[in-house]
Amino acid sequence: MTEHSARHNAVLADCRLSLNRHVAPWVERLCAEADALRVRVQRDDTGVRLVDAGIEAPGGVAAGLLIGEICMGGFGGVGLRSGMNDGVVDGWPTWLEVSSSLPVLACLGSQYAGWSLAASKEETGGKKFFALGSGPVRALAVKEPLFAELGYRDQAEQGVLVLEVDRVPPAVVLRKVLRDSGLQPEALTVVLTPTTSAAGTTQVVARVLEVALHKAHELGFALGDIVDGVACAPLPAPSPDAVQAMGRTNDAILYGGRVHLSVRGSDDAAHTLAATLPSMNSRDFGRSFADIFKDVGHDFYKIDPALFAPAEVWISNLDSGRSWHAGGIDIDLLRRLWLEAD
Repeated sequence: MTEHSARHNAVLADCRLSLNRHVAPWVERLCAEADALRVRVQRDDTGVRLVDAGIEAPGGVAAGLLIGEICMGGFGGVGLRSGMNDGVVDGWPTWLEVSSSLPVLACLGSQYAGWSLAASKEETGGKKFFALGSGPVRALAVKEPLFAELGYRDQAEQGVLVLEVDRVPPAVVLRKVLRDSGLQPEALTVVLTPTTSAAGTTQVVARVLEVALHKAHELGFALGDIVDGVACAPLPAPSPDAVQAMGRTNDAILYGGRVHLSVRGSDDAAHTLAATLPSMNSRDFGRSFADIFKDVGHDFYKIDPALFAPAEVWISNLDSGRSWHAGGIDIDLLRRLWLEAD
């Protein structure tokens, strides 16, 4: 561990940086402006607050932008920009921009969908349930080994969880979240964002920076040496078909995601990260994610892990002032997948 990594981990371990307390104003805004954001807020029988951002409520892009920032604990910004450069459309009309000056905490400590939440048919009294939880409540429950590496555990009296699902989680799952997070029901907010909604598509594409951080971690790069992150990706229209919707959000990052990471440490490590991080290093690169998913029998774990990365990467070493670039976006592929032929 470098000296900078040790200092960085000490910052994460400082409980004054509370993801759940920090993000509370974002959560309250989502609920207070529910009508304008086209979401629906209600409480279940136990008092847990549920925010529907696309199941029964429409769930628009503006809600997705705010939910993207909630996923990052409020320690990252998510916004829109036009695809116009000097009057010329940059291949797609609307792009998401994401940034964070605490990218490890915001992306891996909060936004990453790493908490497995499942229930059997017997437990639900009907249909089995599975979802990967993301958002600040993960740091209260710390059920994932990743938190031991980060050296971080949040302490807060309220929390928010985001689930990419098309139905309300069963009571047994909500009880598990409450038990593991130590929260009272009225202190827990659960945001539900099916990818088939505009809000759901937006908040998934807003993970473009997080995908880069997760890949860097898988490659063994010292997380404490990642200082800043800026990213963008094209925002596709959501599809009413769940598999196609999921495919579009993945393709947006795998073939349209651009990430710039500022790091510290050795030039060799920075150069290696730039060369190995882009999605082009995968054997599955070049085909739509929906097709790849179908070919592996809808089993995520059979997909080459190297594919889950942004298309284009810049790495700048703040210690030496040197930068490296690798990969490249394939906007033509995305246009073939997303744009109807004349």
